[in-house]
Amino acid sequence: MSHPSPETAPAVSPELMAPVAKGVELCYQTFGDPAADPLLLVMGLGGPMTWWDPELCRQLAGAGFYVVRYDNRDTGRSSRGHGRVTRRALVRGYLGRGGRPPYTLDDLAADGFGLLDHLGLSSAHVVGVSMGGMVVQTMAVLHPERVRSLTSIMSTTGRRTVGWQDPRLLPLLLARRQPTRDAYVATSTRTWRVIGSPAYPETLEEVLARAGETYDRGVTPEGVARQMLAIVNQPDRSGRLRDLRMPTLVVHGTSDKMVHVSGGRATSRAIPGSELMLVPGMGHDLPRELFGSFVEAIRRTADRAGRD
Repeated sequence: MSHPSPETAPAVSPELMAPVAKGVELCYQTFGDPAADPLLLVMGLGGPMTWWDPELCRQLAGAGFYVVRYDNRDTGRSSRGHGRVTRRALVRGYLGRGGRPPYTLDDLAADGFGLLDHLGLSSAHVVGVSMGGMVVQTMAVLHPERVRSLTSIMSTTGRRTVGWQDPRLLPLLLARRQPTRDAYVATSTRTWRVIGSPAYPETLEEVLARAGETYDRGVTPEGVARQMLAIVNQPDRSGRLRDLRMPTLVVHGTSDKMVHVSGGRATSRAIPGSELMLVPGMGHDLPRELFGSFVEAIRRTADRAGRD
């Protein structure tokens, strides 16, 4: 299979809105040729689509993909959900004591399919990071016929005995959020300093710029809490993942404090024939230095879909 030269600048769409469910519109953007292989990128907790670095998106488009990135509901410029989430509900969820979330990972997976429908795409290659990895796993479980290949990055299966957070992160994750821009930037900077890749550190300027852009794009502490409640109430997908047959890549950093590397190992063990790519020194982010490796691995996985 031949692919466009990476040196060819891909077309980039403006940001657009797509109705995907009752009361839910998603903000999205595309890179590359609509006739190329569709690739849906799903970001993690509290992360807008801009956390998919535009340079990474351009490289993926240069590798022969029609790249679609979007803001999950409750992030960025997409619709806001409803329902107040208390710290008590989050703690109960962390302890496995249930509680009905305003929406579930199934709903977030349905949003992804709704965006594909809006774009006239019957299926796509899907790539998800962290919570986004949980979402794309759920998409594959619910409608495997619509998932050409699956890439799960720094994520986990929903089983509570794997993919845990470093306990030192919990106070930071559960702390009350102040509504000001300065407070958000300060908290975000502290968080990224803890969970980022020790082997590929970002500069303070890069961290501050991302935090400021994220806040300006639209941040609601209530929305992050609703996403967190969906995560802590997710089911263990291990059994259903064993039924998957699409080509699968699992990527995880060995220095991930947000989702322990055991989550990636468990995901790969659960999915027959999956490739496990462990990255020494990578934490819970997507270092620019690794973009080429990510693109090559995602392209290799997608190409398996035409052979398997």
